[in-house]
Amino acid sequence: MRVFVEKLVVLSTIWISLFQGWMVQSVEYDHTASIEASDCLRDPMKPLYNGGIIQNGEFNSGLMGWSTRRDFKAGVSSSPSGNKFAVVQRVASLSGADAAAAPSHSVYQKIRLQTDTHYSLSAWLQVSAGTAHVKAFVMSPSGERVVAGSVSAQSGCWNMLKGGMTSYSSGHGEIFFESDAPVDIWVDSVSLQPFTFDEWDAHRLRSADKARRSTVRVVARGTDGAPMANATVIIELLRAGFPFGNTLTKEILDIPAYEKWFTSRFTVATFENEMKWYSTEWTQNNEDYRVADAMLKLAQKYNIKVRGHNVFWNDQNSQMKWVRPLNLNQLKAAMQKRLKSVVTRYAGKVIHWDVVNENLHFNYFESKLGPNASPQIYQQVGQIDHNAILFMNEFNTLEQPGDPNPVPSKYIAKMKLIRGYPGNGGLKLGVGLESHFSTPNIPYMRSALDTLAQLKLPMWLTEVDVVKGPNQVKYLEQVLREGYGHSSVNGMIMWAAWHAKGCYVMCLTDNNFKNLPVGNLVDKLIAEWKTHKTTATTDADGAIMLDLPHGEYNLTVSHPSLGTKISIHAMTVGASSLEHQINIKG
Repeated sequence: MRVFVEKLVVLSTIWISLFQGWMVQSVEYDHTASIEASDCLRDPMKPLYNGGIIQNGEFNSGLMGWSTRRDFKAGVSSSPSGNKFAVVQRVASLSGADAAAAPSHSVYQKIRLQTDTHYSLSAWLQVSAGTAHVKAFVMSPSGERVVAGSVSAQSGCWNMLKGGMTSYSSGHGEIFFESDAPVDIWVDSVSLQPFTFDEWDAHRLRSADKARRSTVRVVARGTDGAPMANATVIIELLRAGFPFGNTLTKEILDIPAYEKWFTSRFTVATFENEMKWYSTEWTQNNEDYRVADAMLKLAQKYNIKVRGHNVFWNDQNSQMKWVRPLNLNQLKAAMQKRLKSVVTRYAGKVIHWDVVNENLHFNYFESKLGPNASPQIYQQVGQIDHNAILFMNEFNTLEQPGDPNPVPSKYIAKMKLIRGYPGNGGLKLGVGLESHFSTPNIPYMRSALDTLAQLKLPMWLTEVDVVKGPNQVKYLEQVLREGYGHSSVNGMIMWAAWHAKGCYVMCLTDNNFKNLPVGNLVDKLIAEWKTHKTTATTDADGAIMLDLPHGEYNLTVSHPSLGTKISIHAMTVGASSLEHQINIKG
């Protein structure tokens, strides 16, 4: 039995001195997560943070600190290895339809929550039979039942649930687990760790600096090969290394102000609708790629990389009227034509494909072609385009822990189905997380990213937006910073395509392409993520030490020995960059 576990940080204790002279203990955030391989765990791991504020999270002291709801009976059992865990069973007072309709409960523990505090939650769960969707709840001081995470728990082995929530008031609360399935819930290794907002942000900043920046030693040497002391070096960032972009619409082809605004900011783009099947073949056998071709040509002019969105969309309501009445053979023929047409046309020109869009929430093609429809479509796309990464693009995996369809455990299971299909072992696959937020649960977002990172695949936030409201700017900043700060996120694209009559939910500019408050935030983050020293002087060894964001640079060297001449050198800074040599030629 194997389990993939990545310990991204060593659990350590740091001390923060407060202005009042007190000393408070702060625990470093732990990115550890687990996903099962061929088997899930027979015994759970130890609780993160030694359980945090949870009392007796491993049940080594029986049910001390835990309680049971009426109509349920709790006890502590042991595995063959001696590991102890809590088991909750229904009692006979409910029967028939009432028993089937009543949710299953775990033991619960009363806790004390603090104001303006993020909580990282983790637990190991198992059910008595089959597979059941189990949710973690934290009851807030106001009595609100906050969904803090969920997992598809199995019988016979342990599954890790990782989640979190934010408390905006202090007072008593509860933590418990619940399922709509008629099963007994087994619980072990429960942890709930508090972080102040400042602590959380500090952890994120450290992670961002480690993932997105590097310290590079630059050494300048003259024409004689000797170190060039007291040389002036101008450092110019040409292109940021972290891909950050936005959705693009066809209006850009006719509005120079739109073109200037977009291309001066973003390095990647997704076409909102123009590559979709209904945009290129609204009428059967009448394909039209002129708009998508023109948009791609414009993006290429500015070296803006494009994501292919999408080959198919699994939503029945997104199929054209002529597609829906097709019989099986006709549908297969139409799909083959579409797949070969769009993928062949743009192979080598797009960096990604969203292959079967939103195939956790919807199953139009599975309902027609069978349960292996998605794996087969991925295989065919990969056979045509060998370079693009093939993404599984889904919503609510980060946004809504209460949505049972796209939770990380189900996302992972679907990805394994695609990857495990015969012939798909060599596919370049990617994790696409749409990220359409209302009120973000930032601790849950981080925990979901931790879990999905165990797939060891490229991971992007692909359609980031936040609904309109008084906190839109604040919430968008939280989401973008959290994505940028997670080392396993490889790029982000916003779903803020401009339309004269209004955007989907989030506009960055007005109709004159002057920034709205959300657009100002985006510009602030772009500038912040590019921040670096722009000039430096070499020491006696001809060297300078530069802390730089990853990206492509020009270094311009001037020195009295060069007279009025300057020397320009290209440099790429990435995670493995340590030293760069500038050799001045005569």
